[in-house]
Amino acid sequence: MVDLLPEQSQCWQKVESIALEHFSRAGLKEIRTPIIEQTELFARGIGENTDVVGKEMYNFNDRGGRSCTLRPEGTASVARSIVQHGLLNNGPQRLWYKGPMFRYERPQAGRQRQFHQIGVEFVGLASVMSDAEVISIAWDFLKDVGLNDLTLEINSLGSNEDRSVFKKELQDWLNKRFDLLDEDSQKRINFNPLRILDSKINSTKELLSEAPSLKDFLSNKSKTRFDYLQEMLAKLKIPFRINNNLVRGLDYYSHTAFEITSDQLGSQATVCGGGRYDGLISELGGTQTPSIGWAIGMERLIILAGDKLLQTKSPDVYVIHRGEKAEQLALEITCQLRSSNLTIELDYSGSSFSKQFKRADKSKAKWALVIGEDEASKGHLLMKKLRDKQHDEDSKEYIFSKVDLDQLIKKLID
Repeated sequence: MVDLLPEQSQCWQKVESIALEHFSRAGLKEIRTPIIEQTELFARGIGENTDVVGKEMYNFNDRGGRSCTLRPEGTASVARSIVQHGLLNNGPQRLWYKGPMFRYERPQAGRQRQFHQIGVEFVGLASVMSDAEVISIAWDFLKDVGLNDLTLEINSLGSNEDRSVFKKELQDWLNKRFDLLDEDSQKRINFNPLRILDSKINSTKELLSEAPSLKDFLSNKSKTRFDYLQEMLAKLKIPFRINNNLVRGLDYYSHTAFEITSDQLGSQATVCGGGRYDGLISELGGTQTPSIGWAIGMERLIILAGDKLLQTKSPDVYVIHRGEKAEQLALEITCQLRSSNLTIELDYSGSSFSKQFKRADKSKAKWALVIGEDEASKGHLLMKKLRDKQHDEDSKEYIFSKVDLDQLIKKLID
């Protein structure tokens, strides 16, 4: 688990502000759920035989003897909240969330034991159009952040009936080759065989090239649905490729599964992952409700965006001052300018004007507001242009009276 220092936090704030603007344009509403839930929620929702539930969750008993868990992902918590508060009584829900998640994993680039996600959930929408829209929201959001070299991979997991038939066929095929599988895959055969298809072990991946394929077990209805999704993505000009081994790591997925990946992240290539989970709401006590969503890992997103997010906004004004009266006036004027939606940086050094001017120039502020004792006594403010000094007009100094603050603000905005 890592600290986010001020410079890093600026990057995070920028991504979060882009998310808020982007999702607002798409008509999504934010939901915030607790980071601690009852363990049963994830055991039922994610699946007891998944790696997340079996190996990676932070569980503890509270003082009432209840088994609690730091949430390892966001979808189950959102689904629980929807059921608990009857949100579907108001119609389908188009929601987004952000916040910390927790998994006991081996830390590496883009993966910590406390990590953060931004996610979107469409709950109560069954059409293929909702699949295409939710994917397009993720794709466009990542573009807004500044990412370009991305790959969208899609697959169909079919219906529960499709997967049940395929799972039996796959188990039989794998058991005949049990000794050729890696240790983790051997353990998964009887509990979660579909996860073996997503193995990162080269020897297992080579073996699976000859394994039965889920696409051959899809019903005509599932195939038609998947074909229509591809047609819609093509209309939206979102490039994609089909990955028949893409199954995702959680039990609640059905039909559409997808990942957006980057080759700049090493083994942790997935930036965004999601899919359809039509059975989750009913598993948690609600009615059968079609749903689809995705989550983006913030740590990986920040790594990819890199320098694009470090271009922080420079202050509009750097306030330079010396002397007790000047100090008081400087603080007063600073607060008033900030209330006019201007970004103001106030110098606290008390050093010479020349040194403060150097710091003002380093801040990349456009203007310096200079207040000495003489100016403070007269209620005057000296404003000097710092940037673009190649023009005579830009190098001029302007004197305003404290009572002419509206004129000063107008000059700053102009």
